[in-house]
Amino acid sequence: MWAEGRTFVVGSFGLLVSPAFFRLLLRLLYSLGLRLYALLLRLLSPFVPKAAAWAAGRRGLLGRIRGELRHEAAPMVWFHCASLGEFEQGRPLMEAYRAEYPDHKLVLTFFSPSGYEVRHNWPGADYVFYLPLDTAANARTFLDAVRPQLAVFVKYEFWYYFLRELQRREIPAICVSAIFRPKQVFFQPWGGFFRRILGSFTHIFTQNQASAGLLRGAGLSRVSVAGDTRFDTVVHTASAPPRALPLIEAFTDDWCPVLIVGSSWAEDIAVLTPLFEQYQQELRFIVAPHEVTEANLRRVETALPGQVVRYSQATEATVADARLLLIDNVGLLSSLYRFGHFAYVGGAFGKGLHNTLEAAAFGLPLFFGPTYHKFQEAEELVALGCAFPIASADELLKAFGGLYYREEARLQVQDQSLDYVHDHSGATRKIMRWVEGELVK
Repeated sequence: MWAEGRTFVVGSFGLLVSPAFFRLLLRLLYSLGLRLYALLLRLLSPFVPKAAAWAAGRRGLLGRIRGELRHEAAPMVWFHCASLGEFEQGRPLMEAYRAEYPDHKLVLTFFSPSGYEVRHNWPGADYVFYLPLDTAANARTFLDAVRPQLAVFVKYEFWYYFLRELQRREIPAICVSAIFRPKQVFFQPWGGFFRRILGSFTHIFTQNQASAGLLRGAGLSRVSVAGDTRFDTVVHTASAPPRALPLIEAFTDDWCPVLIVGSSWAEDIAVLTPLFEQYQQELRFIVAPHEVTEANLRRVETALPGQVVRYSQATEATVADARLLLIDNVGLLSSLYRFGHFAYVGGAFGKGLHNTLEAAAFGLPLFFGPTYHKFQEAEELVALGCAFPIASADELLKAFGGLYYREEARLQVQDQSLDYVHDHSGATRKIMRWVEGELVK
């Protein structure tokens, strides 16, 4: 299928370029692009907090890693997550590995500050670091320090030099909960360099058959369909003993229906405001902005003036009189959905939809914006009639009213949603069976 051994004709002069030269050129561009990216973030760091955190976290990073691991003699496993979302996706596998191999040490790395800054004290990992920039020297130094017997990359993050060095050292490296699409660079006629990156994995576990088919069509055979480990996370969260949240309980204890708004952006609040106004006497609202900034908090307070209380400032007396509880901290959202009757998930009027499975695991009917087609679980929930994409405030009011005034329909959605989530769980168990077999070789 792929013309790896042929010569390419490039440009109007008919220049003949061999695949080997083309891959070399792409590798040079890859390395140059990463260095330029790192330079750009350093230049932006005085003005952009996330860039500052990214740059600061990598100053002296390899020295810190070597220092912390210098005297570590236990077997090591390395998990890498791009950000917080991938962490939650990989968490059930990390916990399962920990339970199966309690004498092993777990090293967790993040590429993004939004993952590292939130989870750098996570007790499930023995060591948490930023990932060093992907260069040949950094990969060698990092792996010399960590000495993992297994490397696990969650969903994305295909780093050429790290994977090449893992392969050279014959350290098993797997990618889990992966999902691929035909338009990605790996599946283009000129994408040989990037296919070689995927070929460095010992095994790739995909979320669906379509992704596995793409990989096999590209000549990659070490592929299995395991599913999405996030289903295991949300099933565990929904079935675990509830977290003690007395303020939330006080806010929701009068049996008034509750709409949970998770990971909202400015565009979401604009669409939700008419619904807040129309249902302010019938519903209670819990809103968790995607980014807890003063501007975002004030935006929500303006949407329902005089009836909003911030979680950090609330008491059981003040929440009793409020109609909207504004969550002004991070890490609470997944525990809030159990208090809801409906959920709106933000992000789908902008860069992309946030986590819908956390709400679906509690059987909540879902509402979100129009940019959801890259998310398999969202498309499947829409097809089942458990989720309702909307493009305007009017559409939201119509879709919401169709369920709010039909309790039987809401309960039917609840049952279908719960069945869907439970039917798709089990990916962690499938992956762990492969890991157990690999480690006893």
